Amino acid sequence: MKLLQRSLVARISASLLAISAMALVSIMVTMTVAGDSRGDAAAINLAGSLRMNTYQIVAALQRHEQQPDPTSRERIEVLGARFSDRLASPQLTDALPQAGDHPLREQYRLLQSRWDDELAPRVNGVITGEGLKIEALQQSLAGLVDDIDRLVTRLEENSEAKIRLLSALQILFLVLTAVVVAIALYDIRHNLVAPLHQLVVLAREAGQRNFGYRAGVRGHDELALLGRTLDTMAEELGASYAQLEARVSRKQAELERSNQAMQVLHDGSRALYGGGNDLCASAAPMLRRLEALLEIGPLRLSLHDPFDQREVPILATHSPTRPTYCRDYDCHACLLDPEPQALDEPGDTECLLLPVNVGDTLLGTLEVWYPRSLALSDSTRRLLNALTDQLATAIYLQRRIEEQQQVTLMNERTIIARELHDSLAQSLSYLKMQVARLERMQQKNMPRETQAAVFDELRIGLDSAYRQLRELLTTFRLKLEGPGLSSALRQTTEEFAERLGYPVELFFDVPPHLLNPNEEIHVLQVVREALANVHKHALAHWASVSIRFSEARLRVMIEDDGIGLPDDGSPPMHYGLVIMRDRADTLGGEFQVCNRAAGGTLVALTFTPQTARLIAQQPASGPEATAIPHGHRD
Repeated sequence: MKLLQRSLVARISASLLAISAMALVSIMVTMTVAGDSRGDAAAINLAGSLRMNTYQIVAALQRHEQQPDPTSRERIEVLGARFSDRLASPQLTDALPQAGDHPLREQYRLLQSRWDDELAPRVNGVITGEGLKIEALQQSLAGLVDDIDRLVTRLEENSEAKIRLLSALQILFLVLTAVVVAIALYDIRHNLVAPLHQLVVLAREAGQRNFGYRAGVRGHDELALLGRTLDTMAEELGASYAQLEARVSRKQAELERSNQAMQVLHDGSRALYGGGNDLCASAAPMLRRLEALLEIGPLRLSLHDPFDQREVPILATHSPTRPTYCRDYDCHACLLDPEPQALDEPGDTECLLLPVNVGDTLLGTLEVWYPRSLALSDSTRRLLNALTDQLATAIYLQRRIEEQQQVTLMNERTIIARELHDSLAQSLSYLKMQVARLERMQQKNMPRETQAAVFDELRIGLDSAYRQLRELLTTFRLKLEGPGLSSALRQTTEEFAERLGYPVELFFDVPPHLLNPNEEIHVLQVVREALANVHKHALAHWASVSIRFSEARLRVMIEDDGIGLPDDGSPPMHYGLVIMRDRADTLGGEFQVCNRAAGGTLVALTFTPQTARLIAQQPASGPEATAIPHGHRD
C-alpha cells in the first residue's frame, strides 16, 4: 500500500494490471462456460430425437397390432435398440451436470429407469409375442414422451442458465473494469495531469525568467517529488540569477570604466608621444583622469637612476608640494588641484608598486595608492600594467630622442671638423709652408722677382681658403625645409640660379635614409663646387643637377652648356677639382670631368653608399639576405 501511495507509476501499473486481469478472467470464464455449453445443443437434439423415436415405436406397435408379422417385429426391435442407444449416448450423458442431486440428472435417471425397468421389457415382450396389451404399452410410451419433454425442457433451462451466468459475469467484469478505469482516470487527472500542468507552467515561467512562480504540487509520488525539486531549483535559480545580474551589472560598469580608461590611455598616448621632453605636463592629466575613473590615488612616478641605483621622484598627482627633484619650476602639473588628496591612515590604504621597464631595463617605478576596502580587480590591474607600459615607452622614447640628439650633435661636430680639416686646414697648411719658404728666401736675400712668385701663391691660396670658408659657412647655414639631402640640394640650386641668372634643373631619385650625414655633406659639397665652377668659368646658359640611385650605386651628375674644357681634362693646379677628387676617394667612388657631346662640361661622381655596401657584404645564403638588396634597388 505504501508503494501505491508513493508511486504514481505503481498505481497506473496496478490499474492496468487489474484491467488486464479482469479481462483475462472474463475471457477464461467465457471460455469455460462456452466449453460447458458445447454439447448442450447436441443433447437437446438428441433428447428431441428420443421423443421422435418414441412416436416411431408407438406407430410400429400400432402396425404390429393390426398386422403382426416378422417385419413389424423387426421394426419394433430396431426402434427399441435405437432408443436405448440414444438414451445411453455420450452426447446426452456428457451434457448432464456432474452433481448427483441435480434435477436434470434425476430426471435423466428417472427416464432411464422407466425405460430400462418398465418399457424396454414390455417392448421386448411384444416382440417375442408374450401377449401384452399394446394399448397399455402405448399409454406408457406416451408417459415416456412426457418425461422426455421434461428432460428436454430441463436441458434447455440448463443451457439458458449457463448463458445467463455468462451474461452476468460479463456485466460484472465490465462494471469492475469501468470502476477500475474510473479510479485510474481520477488518479491520473488529479495526480498526473494537474501536477504536470503546474510543472509546465513553472517551466514556462522559468523560461521567461520569472523565478517567483511555484508549482505547489502536494503528495508523495514522483511528480510531487519533481515539483518540490523544481520549486527548490526555481528558488535557487532566482537567487543565482539575481547574483548573476548583479555581477553582470558590476562587470558592465567595470567594462565601461575600463573602456573609458582605455580612451584616457589612448588620448594620453598622443600627449606622451607628442609632448616633447615635458613628461610631467603630458602624463599628469592622464594620471588624474585615471584616478577619478578607477577610484584610486594618488599616483607617484619615479625614474630609476642607473648610475646611483636610486629612484628619483619626478611626478606625484594631487600633491601639495613639488617633487624633490622637480627641474622645471614653471610647470604646475602637480599643483593644479585646489584640494590636494591626502593619504588616509596607514592601516586604511595600501600601495601597489609597479615597475616601469622596457624588456629587462628598469626605467622607473609607479606607486599606486588605493583604499584597503577597495580591492583592485583584475581589469584594473591590467589597465595599470598598460599604463606602466605606456609610460615606459614614453620614457624610453624620450631618452632615445635625447641620446639621438646628442649623437646628432656629435655627428654634426665631427662633420664640421672633417670639412675644416679636408678643406680649410689643408689650405692653411699649404699657406704655412709657403710662408716658411718665403722666410727662408728672405734670410738668403734672394731676389725680389723670385719672392714675387711665392707672394702670388700666397695670394691665390688665401683667396682659395677664403672661398672655401665662405662655402663651408654657406653649407652649414642652410635652413633646410625638410630632413635629408633633397632639401639642401633644392636650396643650393635656387641659390646658384640667382647667381647664374637662369634656372638650374634638379633631378633627384634617391630612396629616403640611404646616405649617412657624412656622405650627404660630401655630395652637397661636390655639387656646390661644380656649380661654382659653372658660375666662374663655363659662360653657360643652362645647368642641371641629376642624382639617381640604381644598381646599388649613386650617380651624381652636374652638366652645363658652356665653353667646356680645352683638352677634355681638368686644368692643372685647379684646387677645386682636386678637392672634389679627394671627396670621391673618401667615398670610395669614381670622379670624372669631361666635355659633353652636345657641348659644355660634365662632372660625374659615382659611388656605393655605405648602406648599400653593408647590404652587399652580408651573406646571400638565405631568402632574407637576397630580399633586402632588391628592396633597396626598388
